[in-house]
Amino acid sequence: MDDKRNLFAAILLSVAVLLGWNFIAERFFPTPSKPDVTANVAGDTGAAAPAAGTSGTPADIAGQPALPNTQTNSPASIRPVEQVLAQGQRVAIETPSLSGSINLVGARIDDITLTKYRQTIKKDSPPVRLFAPAGSPSAYFASIGWSAQRVNVPGANTLWTASAAKLTPTTPVTLSWNNGTGQTFRIEYSIDQNYLITAKQTIANTGAAPISASSFALIDRAGKPTDPHEQDSWTIHVGPTGYLDGKSVFDVDYDDVEKASGRSVRYNSAAWLGFTDKYWLAAVVPAKGERVTAAISSPAANTYQTLFARDFTQIAAGQQVTTTSRIFAGAKEMAVLSAYQDDQGITRLSNAIDWGWFEFFAVPIFKLLSWLFHQVGNFGFAIMMLTVLIRAAMFPIANRQFHSMAQMRVVQPKMKALQERYKNDKPKMQQELMKLYKDEKINPLAGCLPILIQIPIFYALYKVLMLAIEMRHQPFILWIKDLSAQDPATFLNLFGYLDFTPPSLLSLGVLALILGITMHLQFSLNPPATDPIQQQVFKIMPWLFMFIMAPFAAGLLLYWITNNILSIAQQQWMYRKFPALKQAAAK
Repeated sequence: MDDKRNLFAAILLSVAVLLGWNFIAERFFPTPSKPDVTANVAGDTGAAAPAAGTSGTPADIAGQPALPNTQTNSPASIRPVEQVLAQGQRVAIETPSLSGSINLVGARIDDITLTKYRQTIKKDSPPVRLFAPAGSPSAYFASIGWSAQRVNVPGANTLWTASAAKLTPTTPVTLSWNNGTGQTFRIEYSIDQNYLITAKQTIANTGAAPISASSFALIDRAGKPTDPHEQDSWTIHVGPTGYLDGKSVFDVDYDDVEKASGRSVRYNSAAWLGFTDKYWLAAVVPAKGERVTAAISSPAANTYQTLFARDFTQIAAGQQVTTTSRIFAGAKEMAVLSAYQDDQGITRLSNAIDWGWFEFFAVPIFKLLSWLFHQVGNFGFAIMMLTVLIRAAMFPIANRQFHSMAQMRVVQPKMKALQERYKNDKPKMQQELMKLYKDEKINPLAGCLPILIQIPIFYALYKVLMLAIEMRHQPFILWIKDLSAQDPATFLNLFGYLDFTPPSLLSLGVLALILGITMHLQFSLNPPATDPIQQQVFKIMPWLFMFIMAPFAAGLLLYWITNNILSIAQQQWMYRKFPALKQAAAK
């Protein structure tokens, strides 16, 4: 009994540490300020936070010479995005999904906003900014270019000439530049209705001698997310990603790149690579089936880069070589990613959404949830309907579980008698128990196996609700205006009447309270545990989970509450079917 008390105390202390650590860390060990990439991805673009420079030049991979750093930001040079964009010459980008521009200095795609998505749920909220130019907070952009031996190639400061003033799905734009020594470089940009930009890179050698050149594509990013909801974790990958060396990469984060030898992680092949946030993706993609080498690197402090490069090619005098690179810059919409994967041959692009171990469950659940949403028009009701369908599908398993529990309760007096009779002869006791199970036709594992079967399904549903951009900014009813965000009606802000957000540890809202109550009712209907320590654990657990789940997205709490209510209804029905189990629960 003393050992059990010690174990119980250790569990409570561990939970207290887990719950309180964030509050203690924020109060006594504040995190030093660093570039905040979410200022561009989903926040205020006018802040003047310091940002590291981005070179716009490739690292040394595949035997290629590293190009010099020609673009460096210092904290003193950081300016608001609007101010940076107002300077220089640009080609506008306009599609149903994107707006922005291409900087003619460096031919960089460094201005992308996602017109279908807003930064907040307010009606006047600006669109989400994905890319931002160098010199602005959290610079983030895509570049393509060339490396060559003893030949001048365009760089970060090269001023290109454009064939048109606007890039749209029906009007491509060609940029051109001549180095003055016999080589002309061209980039033909085209864009589709969604998020894919195609760049055909041509180098024409009109000189008298052959040259050796290679082309590359890269994404530069200054800083990493500091928003707690945009941090890399064991459930959601945020950071460098791609399909590299024949597999999806989720195990490399920003810190891993900084600690790697030469501050670079290199790969022999790449289908695509870039940076992923919870809902957004920026990636460079070679042509279908093309052989390239790739690297994820950190050229300078708080600066990160993903790059693929081609082997050097000899270009004879009077000849030209064209290569095709693609750039994805947009939202991680499952239908769009899957279409690019199937139609464009971009291997496993849909894995930019980190479905986790149970992808084979998560993807069908996501598709069903999306279909229900389009049927009912309210994502909250779609979540509730999905929960009902899952519970209905799992009903036969739950029925078997309750039946096994009822049988075990019926024969419990016989089991106790055997345990008392053979308490000094453990092998004999086990033998007699197995004989009892056989005589009574009881499977002692029947109560556990259904739970194990349900684990991957419910974990997959959790991943879907956490990652589905379709749930972002979706309202439910009453005060729930965004199912992807925490319940705003907490006790400390008087259920939303006071305009402030309490600390996560104290953010106990209405949904969390309903969750605790329904879980308490569910546990109270279960037959009591024979061990008093377990009884205490089950009494505390609902209220413990109430605090643990309070900071989570409202959509997750809605799912869990619906599941609890269905479990209570199912238990009541089962008690009518198995009176022995009800009698045991009442004792």
